[in-house]
Amino acid sequence: MFSISEVASELKNGRHLFVATLLSLVLFFFTLVVNAAPMPIPAPPSIAAKSYLLIDFNSDQVLMERDLNKRIEPASITKLMTAYVVYNELEKGTFNDTDLVTVSEKAWRMKGSRMFIEVGKQVSVKDLLRGLTIQSGNDASVALAEFVAGSEDSFVSHMNLYADRLGMSNTHFMNSTGLPHKEHYTSAKDLAKLVRALINNFPEHYKMYAEKQFVYNNIPQYNRNKLLWSDSSVDGLKTGHTQSAGYCLASSAKRGDMRLIAILLGAKSKKARARESQKMLDYGFRFFRTYKLYSKDQVLNRARIWKGEVSELPLGVSDDFYITIPRDQYGDLKANMELQEPITAPITQGTALGTVQVHLFDKLVKEQPLVALKEVAEGNFFQRSWDTVLESIDSF
Repeated sequence: MFSISEVASELKNGRHLFVATLLSLVLFFFTLVVNAAPMPIPAPPSIAAKSYLLIDFNSDQVLMERDLNKRIEPASITKLMTAYVVYNELEKGTFNDTDLVTVSEKAWRMKGSRMFIEVGKQVSVKDLLRGLTIQSGNDASVALAEFVAGSEDSFVSHMNLYADRLGMSNTHFMNSTGLPHKEHYTSAKDLAKLVRALINNFPEHYKMYAEKQFVYNNIPQYNRNKLLWSDSSVDGLKTGHTQSAGYCLASSAKRGDMRLIAILLGAKSKKARARESQKMLDYGFRFFRTYKLYSKDQVLNRARIWKGEVSELPLGVSDDFYITIPRDQYGDLKANMELQEPITAPITQGTALGTVQVHLFDKLVKEQPLVALKEVAEGNFFQRSWDTVLESIDSF
């Protein structure tokens, strides 16, 4: 038997060639085994809820789920869409967050969670948004709905319009608060779409979801998302509860440059929704990692384009390309591009002309359209005629 140091010494001196051969064979087969088999990751933990979903914010890849498309009553998680509509109107300049809202009797009389606004009083849009977001005030929700659209019913039409634009195909709203109604429903997948859009489109407004306390009218009100106290990486979002919906939580956390979104619907208690959501987030961060492979508008390939004013077309992706994979498997990724040929002018910028595909151990993990990064107009008569000749030659 030889120690590692003895083998190294003998190899250096050119002796014991059989040792070198044996060592090479061992290393060769060891490498084959390591490269052939991915490192296993534990199965996702069991989650006590009617429906749930864990995704990566950047890659939008599903890390764990149960009945992600099942129509579920969302309770006060509804208020994420209420806020989303208000944010869009603020962005358009329809009004300012300093504008004052006169509280109606309907808003004042709302049952359930409230921020305790008073009928006839004026409250700023900003304060109402904090009451909506932090305290989950039904009174704040109705006051904002009436201010934006004239009535809550009209505002709900806006909510459903935005849901349709976001591709929330299993969602329909009947009110701005989340109070029970048989035609008021959504799904874990649809809520994840809403959360991604909210964080991506309104990062400044999103910061409000991390606030733990709001004092209005000398009444301190505390955020019901208990993960804000137990996990410093959690910075949102919204709880919900009714007797029929159970306990719900849409949460998001960021550790390093990786952000996860967890949607949990229908837990049996406040403690359960926090505990089960934490299990989901911890699992995702512990066993997965997200990488940015390509940047938006980065040139990934240059393709031959026929009969155009130029002969070369730069190709890339229209959005940043992120991928989420098990930790320590980045080196096993393989990317390839499939191109739809031939490409003939005219071509408009953004036209899909193929796909970028990423495989991990021969399994397709993610693909994204390969698009034209610039517009190419049709060439002049000479260019078109010459390319016709070249194409006919190329076809032989």
